[in-house]
Amino acid sequence: MARYSTRSWRAFRPNDGVDSVALAVSDCRVLGIDPGSQRTGYGIIDCRATGERHVASGCIDVAGQAMVLRLQRIYHEVHALVSEHRPDMIAIERVFLHRNPDSALKLGQARGVALCAAAACGASVHEYAPRAIKMAVTGYGAAAKPQVAQMVCTLLQLLSTLAADAADALAAALCHAQTRRIGSLATATAAATLAAVDAPAASPGSPIVGRAGAR
Repeated sequence: MARYSTRSWRAFRPNDGVDSVALAVSDCRVLGIDPGSQRTGYGIIDCRATGERHVASGCIDVAGQAMVLRLQRIYHEVHALVSEHRPDMIAIERVFLHRNPDSALKLGQARGVALCAAAACGASVHEYAPRAIKMAVTGYGAAAKPQVAQMVCTLLQLLSTLAADAADALAAALCHAQTRRIGSLATATAAATLAAVDAPAASPGSPIVGRAGAR
């Protein structure tokens, strides 16, 4: 019967080969967008091994203007943000079903314009469902907006209050940062496990232990 190298459970180290996962996650800048036909929120964070840092956030208020002018201003404002801050990745809330077809159409137009402007510099785009964003930030997929805003301020150590749209945009950015970190951890864990499985039980040239009683 083949022999397998074993070790005591007391010597088990679940983080073996994963201690450097923080180093495996390269620093990046994420732009979160909360699209809207009247108010588009944005939030920019820097993702580092030590955590996330707030860079900028705010709202693009286009209420009261003709739809064409709204779309034009959203495009120019988001493009200016991207040109100034140069994000590496973009996190945006996925479109959800809306009971009002006209509102859904306007939201889709605003979202499309914001995406075109944000991706103009070649940043990768990542979409997340509203429940996934709330779950990542608050741990509850049906959290109310005040709860999301409060947790965003806590996670980013912000002392001032945030507008709901800006908080939602920062939440999308934080959701992507968390997803990215978990993905890197899973990759590092899988690599460490594979290396452990592929490692030989005994080094070449080591003595072979015989049966009991053998000399």
